[in-house]
Amino acid sequence: MKRFEALVSLNMVLDVGSIRLNRMLEAFGSAEDILKAPQDKLLQVQGIGAGIAAKIAALKAEDLDKELAEAKKLSLRILTIDDSDYPENLLQIYDPPIVLYVLGSMVAADKFSIAIVGSRQASFYGLSSAEKFGFDLAQKGFTVVSGMARGIDTAAHRGALKQGGRTLAVIGSGFNHLYPEENRKLAEKISENGAVISEFPLNTLPFPQNFPRRNRVVSGLSLGVLVVEAARNSGALITSDFALEQGREVFALPGKVDSVASFGPNALIQQGAKLVFSAEDIIQEYIIPEAVAGETKKVQEEVFIEETGDEASWVCNMLSKEPVSLDELVEKTNMDIPRISDILLKLRLKKLVKELPGKQFARCN
Repeated sequence: MKRFEALVSLNMVLDVGSIRLNRMLEAFGSAEDILKAPQDKLLQVQGIGAGIAAKIAALKAEDLDKELAEAKKLSLRILTIDDSDYPENLLQIYDPPIVLYVLGSMVAADKFSIAIVGSRQASFYGLSSAEKFGFDLAQKGFTVVSGMARGIDTAAHRGALKQGGRTLAVIGSGFNHLYPEENRKLAEKISENGAVISEFPLNTLPFPQNFPRRNRVVSGLSLGVLVVEAARNSGALITSDFALEQGREVFALPGKVDSVASFGPNALIQQGAKLVFSAEDIIQEYIIPEAVAGETKKVQEEVFIEETGDEASWVCNMLSKEPVSLDELVEKTNMDIPRISDILLKLRLKKLVKELPGKQFARCN
């Protein structure tokens, strides 16, 4: 058995985790040797009780074979903590997952990620704000991270997707029990523009105790965490606690003082979290390399052109940084004024084109 297979096997014992794994590696030297160790030797390692030792001893090669075969069938990539593609931000936390199951793709630019979290029972204010923050952050080249739960998480993912940006969803179950079920189509869209991620073996049910564990990954993948709405005992506040422990920035969107859902962010602001009114308040805290922002812009343009058709592409490519008048565009395109004006409005809303004095237009970059 190779180290990769041994790590996936050990990860199938949910209570192992990276801290206990490191202790066992110190005792036995390799992941492969841990699996060969007798129970009485395993019990001598700090934190390894009779239950965990028995589960490790009970691991079978056929269980691993079944897990790997099912992962392949689901088009999942399995990353271990040894892989060069393992997320850089996540590797820096105290207890990074041993294994990540990934549907979609993770890229180097995902280092520039911001998490958006909040209540499942969100208000219209919370939902619209989360979607706008997701949209605006993606527009500036940030990857938006959340937990794909109902409410704020879903709105944040949708905002990033609307902009054609990247988004990562961290789930609290195995891929054979995707939760919540109504977000299955959303998961597919996320996998096409980022990744759905789980540290849990495929058949893990969405037990309540999994979600705090999931939350540390949400914050661990990110440079900072924005809390939009959260009640007093919300899981979003657990995520913000993890963020602080991991040395991440915490941002909070203020809400009405008499709103239950605003208790969390308002309390965080009172405790020193940065109050934000717009994505710009977050963006100014970080510097994204031009190459990353440029590639993000290129992808967003491609998504927009695909959605709006060849005419928009034609007009967009016709423009440059040199201003062109509306009359010139009408003449060059042979379109009437209402049609060309509609296309220009869409291009301006996507910040691909800007309008200058005198009804002149030019590319933004």
